[in-house]
Amino acid sequence: MRIKLEIKTECIFSTQVSVRVYDLNYGNHVSNDAILRFAHEARVQWLKSMNWSEANIETKGIIMSDAAIQYISEGFLGDQIEIQIHLDDLSRVGFDMYYNMINTTQSKVLAQVKTGILFFDYQNRKVCAVPDEFKNRLF
Repeated sequence: MRIKLEIKTECIFSTQVSVRVYDLNYGNHVSNDAILRFAHEARVQWLKSMNWSEANIETKGIIMSDAAIQYISEGFLGDQIEIQIHLDDLSRVGFDMYYNMINTTQSKVLAQVKTGILFFDYQNRKVCAVPDEFKNRLF
């Protein structure tokens, strides 16, 4: 069975990346690991826009608990990729992030990604509750 992601929420942030030579695989198109790097770059940029970081969101950090990727089309060297971030499925300790990756050079969706994000107390090395300020700002 193939993974089919469904993005159900509004975009809260978008950014652009260019496909670089080290984003390509032997098929001369965007590699699978580059898709996760694109998601990571977008997540870091979004957090920075909120005056947060992966290590400090209202004194707590985050970790990625899982990832799913639906590859939709190819991307090539120099293509411009718009990455739209969507949040969903808030729980006591985390939420899901969806990334809609649009190849604006080719006017096609490149990929859709979901990452499970958990809040993490790095000092005590354990999962912790979602900070109230995070919930109040985004959910």
